[in-house]
Amino acid sequence: MAISASCAVRALALPVAVMWGMGALAQDALSVVDGYMAAWNAHDSAAAAEFFADGVVYYDASVGTPVEGREAAKTQVVDAFINAAPDAAWTRDGEPVVSGNAVAFEWTFGGTNTGDWADGTKATGKAFSFHGMSLFRVEDGKIARQSDYYDALGFYKQLGLM
Repeated sequence: MAISASCAVRALALPVAVMWGMGALAQDALSVVDGYMAAWNAHDSAAAAEFFADGVVYYDASVGTPVEGREAAKTQVVDAFINAAPDAAWTRDGEPVVSGNAVAFEWTFGGTNTGDWADGTKATGKAFSFHGMSLFRVEDGKIARQSDYYDALGFYKQLGLM
């Protein structure tokens, strides 16, 4: 069976259009996450929280219970870390894996614990640096979910808390 030239062009155009759309979506998701990381590294929790969807779900595997909502994620996560380590730096290790609205990457987070933690734990004055991995879901240009997995035991040992 012969395929006409116009049918062949239409058959090729659909996968190209779908791939282009996924590429644009992936680039948008990565841009959102990059902006969010830049706000963290500028120690601007209000700017970081602007990247969250209203109903964002932040999951820290070391805690186990998700934090839900923009304001809760700002105060219980972003503010907590920035206040406890005002010199904190978050860097991506290697290239991210991006697929559609999902962005995942390994990272290093470090700083000096010169401020008290949100749970009342006093500052230790100790420097720390630990590795982890995050998975983000971006919807409508906002972070709808962030899941973090990291070496909490190593982190606590560096702070002298264990």
